[in-house]
Amino acid sequence: MRRLVIGDIHSGLKALRQVLERARVTTDDHLVFLGDYVDSWSEAFETVDFLIGLDKTHNCTFIRGNHDELCYGWMRTNEENPTWLAHGGVATKMSYLNVEREKWDAHFTFYEGLQNTYLDENNRLYLHAGYTNLKGIEYEYFEKLFYWDRTLWELAKAMDPTLKPGNENFPKRLTHYHEVFIGHTPLSKKGHAEPQKGANVWNVDTGAAFMGALTILDVETKEFWQSDPVHTLYPGENGRN
Repeated sequence: MRRLVIGDIHSGLKALRQVLERARVTTDDHLVFLGDYVDSWSEAFETVDFLIGLDKTHNCTFIRGNHDELCYGWMRTNEENPTWLAHGGVATKMSYLNVEREKWDAHFTFYEGLQNTYLDENNRLYLHAGYTNLKGIEYEYFEKLFYWDRTLWELAKAMDPTLKPGNENFPKRLTHYHEVFIGHTPLSKKGHAEPQKGANVWNVDTGAAFMGALTILDVETKEFWQSDPVHTLYPGENGRN
């Protein structure tokens, strides 16, 4: 069994289908989705619908992203959040309003069932954004940080690569997990990017919401597969560019 981690999709269903095919995904694989399924391209409803169907045939774990929570909030209350609308929410709103409300029911269940974190049997942690507590995720005071925090990647990226666990200066919050896999902070908004490692943190958000591709990474071997740049699959759309 491969464990494959999938970066931020942002309604790019065409890219998702393409990269699943390129990675030759089978029902033997465990697919860990890092969140942000919506907001950017025009196929928000279709993307979530596809994921709901995929979960019936494949072994999937779905992590909660900040954009998913924003979309779910609008769906529940019908209150428009200007920040959400300015960052991809307009396309998502139009996608959902183009289908009958009865079809939303399964999506409510999907959003409600998203996990903030997932820890595998090899002590690898998966979450959308980050955490701040020095003792690890079980001690985090504010669960929204799991899908909003950017300081974890900022810390990992800025670290001296020669600093190793066991050194007194190695960040305490990174000592609890063998590896950490995140999305949330795009590695590039303007073009090609590949998954990057800082300390023991892997960032798999390669900018699918902007001018980048969607990425699948094998957590064991670190082999990865990418779609075409997502914007090329949606000509005439701006995404979040």
